[in-house]
Amino acid sequence: MNDLTERGSRFSYTLDELKGLSEEVLSLAKAAGASSAEAEVSLGIGQNVSVRMGETETIEYNRDKGMSVTVYFGQQKGHASTSDLSLQALKDTVAAACNIARYTAQDEFCGLADPALLARDIPDLDLYHPWDISVDDALALAVECEQAARGADPRIANSEGASVSTYEGLFSYANSNGFNAGYPSSRHGLSCSVIAEAGESMQRDYWYTSARHAGELDSARAVGLRAGERAARRLNPGRVKTCQVPVLFEAPLASGLVSHLISAISGGSLYRKSSFLLDSLGKQVMSPLMNIEELPHVPRGLASSPFDNEGVATHSRTLVKNGVLEGYMLGSYSARKLGMQSTGNAGGNHNLVIQHGELDQAGLLKTMGTGLLVTELLGHGINLVTGDYSRGAAGFWVENGVIAYPVEEITIAGNLAEMFMNIVAVGSDVLVQGSKQTGSILIERMTVASGEE
Repeated sequence: MNDLTERGSRFSYTLDELKGLSEEVLSLAKAAGASSAEAEVSLGIGQNVSVRMGETETIEYNRDKGMSVTVYFGQQKGHASTSDLSLQALKDTVAAACNIARYTAQDEFCGLADPALLARDIPDLDLYHPWDISVDDALALAVECEQAARGADPRIANSEGASVSTYEGLFSYANSNGFNAGYPSSRHGLSCSVIAEAGESMQRDYWYTSARHAGELDSARAVGLRAGERAARRLNPGRVKTCQVPVLFEAPLASGLVSHLISAISGGSLYRKSSFLLDSLGKQVMSPLMNIEELPHVPRGLASSPFDNEGVATHSRTLVKNGVLEGYMLGSYSARKLGMQSTGNAGGNHNLVIQHGELDQAGLLKTMGTGLLVTELLGHGINLVTGDYSRGAAGFWVENGVIAYPVEEITIAGNLAEMFMNIVAVGSDVLVQGSKQTGSILIERMTVASGEE
């Protein structure tokens, strides 16, 4: 990776030094009699500042380091970790892991990843971009963001504050099958939350932006304006009667629907038989218009990675094609339990991109006609075994394709299997704020109930 040694000097160790520590841990495990082992050594540095009502609230620095080791004695496994990277601490931690392993029941499915799947050619994904912003400049940026939010509407009466954060990490992962690699990464953010008031009505809302490179963050003014506008538009909510209508999940919430899909097709849920999508590979699980790609090698992607938590190489793949499930999300353990092969997803998914249509949110509202636009979800009423879905919600009642008034204290309910099949459209209002990139998602019909009935 270009310029890595120089960049790594921002940390207390270079990447080569971390790789050396990882090798040392593996040697200690081998000397203790372990048949195989894996180790990760990581460093992190960050800064976070926040303001409220124009005044400094917090200035935080963090500098973390740690090592975790997993040892195997045949099919017995032990794990331990430490935040002390001294040689004695490494020895003690390896000894603790070995002691745990000796008292652990045998598990025929545990062990290192298949050597044939390990990453050998590791691309530079351009994930490391330090943000050299001083505390004073960060505070000024947070103040600018909050001022924009408070000025977005005269009804913005109070603030929960604005914050600016920077983070840099460096790690090395090694295992006794000859893998030893790592890389630096960064992630920066800007957020704001404000409160709007009108008479007896009081509402809060927020907005944020996140990126690997500070230059790709939305402007402080844009984030603040969005937060202020979102809070003000929620004032003086009305009520709805229980009904069955189309429901539009705005983009920040639509990614949550994709998360439920990922949970249902992840190895742990599958081998425990706690998923409503058991044995669904190759079957229609979503609307035919749904196409989902996993793209781990997007430069500067928020969830990009050349290999997963076990060193398995990541690859671009189609997860859902025309609504048909093309793949599961598996690490080595769950893959063995299912008689399959790791998909490079130990640790989670990588940049899921949902294909979208041409309609923006306004176009989707016109398509919906009369129904509910959901902008906030509350609670966790999701049963992955049955797919039953019931959550508290807030948003806007829509009539004739136009927002009529805000609503709150309602419940939306359905079944995820049916909801996925009844997706009518995906909007072009795509947000890139995390590991899943999607526009707003319109579902043909759900039950909407008022909390007062």
